[in-house]
Amino acid sequence: MKADGNLNQIQPVQPDAEDQLIWRVADEDAGARIDKLIVDSLDGVSRTAVQQWIKDGLVKVNGRSVKGSYKAEPGDEVYVTIPEPEDYDVLPENIPLDIVYEDQDMIVINKPRGMVVHPAPGHSSGTLVNALLYHCKDLSGINGVMRPGIVHRIDKDTSGLLMAAKSDRAHTSLSAQLKEHSITRKYLAVVHGWVEHLQGTVDAPIGRDPKDRKMFTVTDRNSKHAVTHFAVVEHIGNFTLLELALETGRTHQIRVHMKFIGHPLVGDPMYGREKDRSKFIDGQALHAAVLGFVHPTSGQYMEFEAPLPEDMQALLHRLRTMT
Repeated sequence: MKADGNLNQIQPVQPDAEDQLIWRVADEDAGARIDKLIVDSLDGVSRTAVQQWIKDGLVKVNGRSVKGSYKAEPGDEVYVTIPEPEDYDVLPENIPLDIVYEDQDMIVINKPRGMVVHPAPGHSSGTLVNALLYHCKDLSGINGVMRPGIVHRIDKDTSGLLMAAKSDRAHTSLSAQLKEHSITRKYLAVVHGWVEHLQGTVDAPIGRDPKDRKMFTVTDRNSKHAVTHFAVVEHIGNFTLLELALETGRTHQIRVHMKFIGHPLVGDPMYGREKDRSKFIDGQALHAAVLGFVHPTSGQYMEFEAPLPEDMQALLHRLRTMT
């Protein structure tokens, strides 16, 4: 559960863990009921749910439990611990998969743009996990019933390669490589503007945007180290095709870093330019093109490549004809 862009009501103290939010009450909200302030600042949460969280001791003000009728005071620090969602049955679905590689330990998929990786509120079916459960007899259970086999993710509107583990042993090995930043991950992206440097590195920490907790931004406060390497593949008028290599893997990293340097991704619904959304492509023009790792059993390095999807090829063709 994440907050929406309504944080002028409760000012964030700091971004915290995914399951905990911490705010400071603004002066103009003095006297408001705490349950209403929380509901107004969270996306898709009912007042009934918030009142139950309060009863369960999941909401604290200045470190103390309060009632829902508590009247907020300026400067109050509000701690909200989001409870784990109840597990529900994730059902296998006969959804076609573009399988790039598969063996008894793992599987590599070329995910289409628009497919959600794992079930979540609002996406209980039609996900990659639903498809994997139908295709594979076994998937690792390290990430629980909602994310079986999922070692890493790419955004719903990003296409390309990702891997899933069929055993806990394989999952542990692949996760360790991700943590060590030894996995090769290269993306192709179309960005706005003429990128002047033919190659470079964006080394800028990423944390939650204090104005909208759905989004991330470059910030020195409560952030994590993030490094993205880029190289120009082609200049196309006032657009550039880039190859990007991830050294770290923060949420929305490429999208945030490209916006930070003034070259947002074409079609990006969150970090792009308002006027071009849905004009060129349905979702951000970002494709996970290369994935390389050491196989968890054989110890051999393996690398796979997925060609640009048709929609990005069509985008590039359109931009080239415009120049």
